[in-house]
Amino acid sequence: MEFQMNQKIKFKHNFELLEKARQLKPRLNTEKVTPKKLVRIVPNQEELFGYSVVPIAESVTGLSKMLFSKGQRVILDLGDHHVGNFQVKIDSVGSPMDAPLWLHVVFAELPVELGTIHEEYNGLLSSSWLAEEYLHLDVLPTLLKMPRRYACRYIMLEVLDTSPKWKVAFSDPAFIAESSVSLDQVVKLNSGDQVLDKIDQVSCKTLHDCMQDVFEDGPKRDRRLWLGDLRLQALANYATFDNQQLVKRCLYLFGGLTTEDGKISANIFTQTELIPDDTFLYDYSLFFISTLADYFEHYQDQEVLRDLFPIAQQQLDMALQLVNEEGEVEIDSNWPVFIDWSQEFDKSTCAQAVVIYTVKQFLELSNEMHVEDGKYREKLNKLTSYAIEKLYDRQRGLFISGREGEVNIASQVWMALAKVLSPAENHQLMEITQKELFPITGIATPYMYHHVCAALFETQHSAAALDLIKNYWGRMIEYGADTFWEAFQPENPVFSPYQSMAINSYCHAWSCTPAYLLRKYLK
Repeated sequence: MEFQMNQKIKFKHNFELLEKARQLKPRLNTEKVTPKKLVRIVPNQEELFGYSVVPIAESVTGLSKMLFSKGQRVILDLGDHHVGNFQVKIDSVGSPMDAPLWLHVVFAELPVELGTIHEEYNGLLSSSWLAEEYLHLDVLPTLLKMPRRYACRYIMLEVLDTSPKWKVAFSDPAFIAESSVSLDQVVKLNSGDQVLDKIDQVSCKTLHDCMQDVFEDGPKRDRRLWLGDLRLQALANYATFDNQQLVKRCLYLFGGLTTEDGKISANIFTQTELIPDDTFLYDYSLFFISTLADYFEHYQDQEVLRDLFPIAQQQLDMALQLVNEEGEVEIDSNWPVFIDWSQEFDKSTCAQAVVIYTVKQFLELSNEMHVEDGKYREKLNKLTSYAIEKLYDRQRGLFISGREGEVNIASQVWMALAKVLSPAENHQLMEITQKELFPITGIATPYMYHHVCAALFETQHSAAALDLIKNYWGRMIEYGADTFWEAFQPENPVFSPYQSMAINSYCHAWSCTPAYLLRKYLK
């Protein structure tokens, strides 16, 4: 997936909507977390990523008595994934401090990040995202308070150099974790299945750590409000924390920062001033409708619907401009379709289905707004007719995609979710999909796996959906996940869309949805 860089795009600011978003900005909860133990990261080829965690002390109480000189290090284990700021007291022991302390501090979500930290980085994303700092401290003792926020479980303190005359002592390490919600708010699933309960627990933790002053995509890296992530986070949030204000805030941010012609960016930078990105994704723009529709269904908030319905309508109107007279969506390379990080399958039929899916949601909102919707119903009929007549291979019972007539899982899943066929045919569609296209390969993210599970549940294949949740999200837990990852291919566990596992996000918003799926469908 190549993202655009277009400095000619002009954005407008709807200050009324942005003021509403500002007023909804949450006060973050903080918790002081003391590291649980001291560990080493050692090579181990029997482990998935080639490294094991070996305890060297079952508590950090003895840390202050340990002395460190040039080339020595200690790794603190927080015991779980957290997002926030780190502090530690540092002192010199021995002769007077005749040289600065040169300190290397590394924050890691998984052991592999520490195991490879000294290797050359050749990933596709900027190395500035690697969570490490090099510091010179001229005067000790001091309380070092790291100014940046980090997402991590492990913290490495490495002494790069001091002086032969003195050594370094660390004491009272603390991590000040933050989130806009508390895990105490969530009612436990208690499904009776220990594996599902653990998956739910990790899902809730993933969502918790991504709920900051907006729904972030990942607290390690991007730290942005992405519309595709928001849609799934909001669904999981309704089933768990039920934080209305944060969803409302994010909807207003997207609604208040459109281009001059009304198009919504795929994501927004929110760290300082609000900046919409110059990246636009066809399906993400349409999912503004979905996010608004899901929000309204849950809260029946008439004010938000009145404020944002015109913006939702703009997204649909622009998307429908790519629908030809036959009812086919003609994808524009300047407005690409995401669906999944994987580039191994054709996405044109998915695009067709996403439009059908969102038009149906828009018609429900139109009914609430008492807006004339005749032209949209006509478009829906054309889109649906084209899907059935041109894309549905009745002989195989599957949908094809692209000029080569490719058959892929994503096409079947999105057509099932769009309910293009009758309920009986939809059931059969996913029945055949399982027989011919499982086990799944070529899908890169929990984002797409969510939709596969949702399609299975929606077509009355609950047992298969539960098996997939266990085998996919459960596999991440088996590999040591405290929170669920941005990208994961069971058939290729070391996959990275950026060609380096060091830069992958191991706590990622779009991965939290088992908490939603299990609560909605597990009855």
